[in-house]
Amino acid sequence: MKNFYNRQKELKALQTVSEQIVETKGQLSVMVGRRRVGKTRLLNEAFHQEKTPFLYLFISRKSENALVVEFAEIINSELGVKFFQPQSLRDIIEFLLDYTKQKPLTIIIDEFQDIDIVNPALFSDIQNLWDANKRDSMVHLVCCGSLYSMMTKIFKGKDEPLFNRDDKFFKIQPLQPSYLAKIMKDHDQFDAENMLRWWCLSGGIPKYLEWLTRFSAESDDLFEAVVSEFSPLIKEGTHRLVEDFGSEHRIYFDILSAISKGNTSRARIENFLDMSVGVHLEKLDEVFDVITKKRPISSKENSRDIRYSISDPFLNFWFRFIHANKSAVEMENYEYIRKYIKRDFTVYSGLELESLFVAILVESKQFGKIGGYWDAKGHNEIDIVAINDLDKKILIAEVKRQQKRYSKVKLIEKSHGLLNKLNLKGYDIEYRGFSLDNLVEIMEEYQA
Repeated sequence: MKNFYNRQKELKALQTVSEQIVETKGQLSVMVGRRRVGKTRLLNEAFHQEKTPFLYLFISRKSENALVVEFAEIINSELGVKFFQPQSLRDIIEFLLDYTKQKPLTIIIDEFQDIDIVNPALFSDIQNLWDANKRDSMVHLVCCGSLYSMMTKIFKGKDEPLFNRDDKFFKIQPLQPSYLAKIMKDHDQFDAENMLRWWCLSGGIPKYLEWLTRFSAESDDLFEAVVSEFSPLIKEGTHRLVEDFGSEHRIYFDILSAISKGNTSRARIENFLDMSVGVHLEKLDEVFDVITKKRPISSKENSRDIRYSISDPFLNFWFRFIHANKSAVEMENYEYIRKYIKRDFTVYSGLELESLFVAILVESKQFGKIGGYWDAKGHNEIDIVAINDLDKKILIAEVKRQQKRYSKVKLIEKSHGLLNKLNLKGYDIEYRGFSLDNLVEIMEEYQA
């Protein structure tokens, strides 16, 4: 996309740090966000026009020697340094910290967590070099990573060498629904049905929105363009996940496929796959940040009444429709996959509509807690419960594709058990029906 949407707060914060390093000396920023969320674009926007030069180093999963050669060439080219022949990554970090005692520089190290694969001892080297030089070096070191759990452990784990060395910590999230709507309006694509379709296919991830703007310009039938031999979407799930998942990627893919088909409890997933998946579910949640645990909003933090969902709507779509038809993909039978999508998409997107409304409520910042509810037997399910303790308000909402299918009487009846468990006396309760019919109005209401 030509235009740069949102991120203005992060943009300004990054630029301010780099602008002030002559006075403040060494500053370390951490930036975390899932792949494709727009971290690199944000960094380019922040620094490409700044007076302070920047250096971009990407930690690819190759040998340390190969990275040393690559980085030395970049440094020689970008900084005009001659006769620089480092033997290790430690030498490179040491040189850059020494170089910035004379000249200010922003250094971006991308996929920083993969140092753990290349040479784990480098974390201690960086800590020692940083502590020894930061007060004299005019450097803004930006450590960027795509695995939230690992990056958090590296900088927030008490036993880690770089514990609390960060001065700023940025978590880059997908674009919120209001920005998705703005992008669609800028490309004459906005209406409720299209909004839901784009949400299912992007989840607010900028790279996927870039694809969708291009696809929508090429064809009136979005799925005709999205599901074709020329579409990057077909292999995207594989490209995005296999490297992180490693040798067990087939097991993880099977679990995610099971979840995308509606098997949301551990018992149902294990029954569907005929295998134990407890350890793998924990890793998908805590290490890879690909799935989300959901508990009834009335339950305690340690409740075992858990349902799992795929965090990213795009990945949910990819596993539900693309990976599920991998034989057709291998035969390049894209027409079959499009028919499969068109047959099931109305029902599927109706379920994903709930995540869109949740995202709208999250963006509104009107609630301190948002979740869903179901009783011990899995009955009396309520799609959205949002609580505002400051104003003593509870929003209880049912999500339907069509507003005519919403029944306030039934919703009130289903809510008795929830309200008894919450026991929030004196709270105003609002019952709502959210649907595709009032999506635009709800967005406008909660953006006010």
